[in-house]
Amino acid sequence: MEDANRTPVTVIGLGAMGRALAGAFLDNGHPTTVWNRSIGKAEELAVRGATVANTVDEAIAASPVVVICVLDYAVVHEILGPLSGSIAGRTLVNLTNGTPKQAREAAEWAAGYGADYLDGGIMAVPVMIGRPEAVILYSGSAGAFGVHERALGALGTATYLNADAGHASLYDLALLAAMYGMFGGVYQAAAMVGSEKVPAAEFAPMVVSWLNAMTAALPAVAEAMDAGDGADDDDSNLQMQAVSFANILSASREQGISTALLEPMQALLDRAVAAQRGGAGTPSLIAMLRTDPVPA
Repeated sequence: MEDANRTPVTVIGLGAMGRALAGAFLDNGHPTTVWNRSIGKAEELAVRGATVANTVDEAIAASPVVVICVLDYAVVHEILGPLSGSIAGRTLVNLTNGTPKQAREAAEWAAGYGADYLDGGIMAVPVMIGRPEAVILYSGSAGAFGVHERALGALGTATYLNADAGHASLYDLALLAAMYGMFGGVYQAAAMVGSEKVPAAEFAPMVVSWLNAMTAALPAVAEAMDAGDGADDDDSNLQMQAVSFANILSASREQGISTALLEPMQALLDRAVAAQRGGAGTPSLIAMLRTDPVPA
């Protein structure tokens, strides 16, 4: 039975994530309209009660909240661009992965056609959608978020950052950078011990224990970064870290393992030592990341 208090929503894009989003809205009683270029992807949602729109225009017209989650921003504009006038008076929630610049440009485009705009960063995989551990970051129109927070909460924990539409993308990509950096190190470690036929599954619990111990220090490291702390650190200075890191690369090569994942970090450490920062702690590396020229 339809709940009159549930906001109708439209979901455009029915890849794995789009289907999960639409399913979460349906599970929470929201009248849900879906559209996808390949109509076959809507079949299972139709069985669950979704309305399958024949055209994008029809999909947009069906709901005050239009959620789009597609491959990239080029596809967003390819789908919505010809129908710009249709989004007037609606809230466009763009959960497509992109850059802060792309998000700000999309917000400006939407505002030009009379739509409220929220950009989002999904910190979850499809199977997590609809559960509290799925965190979705939002930035853009504060008014639109306030009005539709309950509906967006169907997808997971809705976290509003601020009115700058680019911040959700910024946070999303920064968090992914931290994740990929961690996994890159884990892959390197597994390859190293695997060269001696140590199974990754056997080594993994030790990795988890070590990383948990290290992540506990992150709040203090962040404070040092914010303070621009270049103070000497006898316990963990950059010169010592550069030597240790060089040994990781040497051992990898000796074991026949590529060092491509680690070489940029070694180069950064070496530049820091060459700049006479050798006695400073590792938090001072962020100053070099902020001042190093961007490659052409």
